[in-house]
Amino acid sequence: MNAPDKNFDTYAFSKQPDYDEKSVRKAFAELMPLNTIVIYCYDPRATGIPAAVAEEFGDTYPGEVVTDADGNGLGTTATMLGVVVAGGRAVDALRSITVGQHLLGVKNIVVVHHTHCGATSYTADGIVDAFKHEHGADISDLYQHESVCISDYTASLEHDTKLVRASAGTPPHVNIYGYLYDIDTLELTRVVEDPAAGA
Repeated sequence: MNAPDKNFDTYAFSKQPDYDEKSVRKAFAELMPLNTIVIYCYDPRATGIPAAVAEEFGDTYPGEVVTDADGNGLGTTATMLGVVVAGGRAVDALRSITVGQHLLGVKNIVVVHHTHCGATSYTADGIVDAFKHEHGADISDLYQHESVCISDYTASLEHDTKLVRASAGTPPHVNIYGYLYDIDTLELTRVVEDPAAGA
């Protein structure tokens, strides 16, 4: 469907005549009670991760949409937000963490890698070499090599939780965890626990 004459600005909060950013942030935080962000892989076999993390942390996921009298979606009962990225690598989720904290507030950030992940099937050097030969592109400096693939689950979870903690967009009051999810048994195993500062 093509809608060249449609004014999509009517759906943007910041384009409204009475827009006040502080008020909008407060309303978002009330309508979307976020406790936990979970970062996990886009592999279809890993779709059970959010439910497993929600059970582990006592969160509600996926929750239900909260509507107004006209049926417009205003918020959600979910207390967990999923960030889906290749391999569940935290480097791809840093901006989402910053935005989630700014709009909704965060108590826990959970990085989950899973067994039999495609990110374990290649190496950082291998993908750099492939892009050079197959696409004529040099991606050797595009990403930190430790964030490109998974060669050791414990090392990758330790790296990713440290990366999240070191980010200026991660507030010091959040707890950060690293888990391995077994796609065969559907079990979560805690590998890294980095509690909030002063906890």
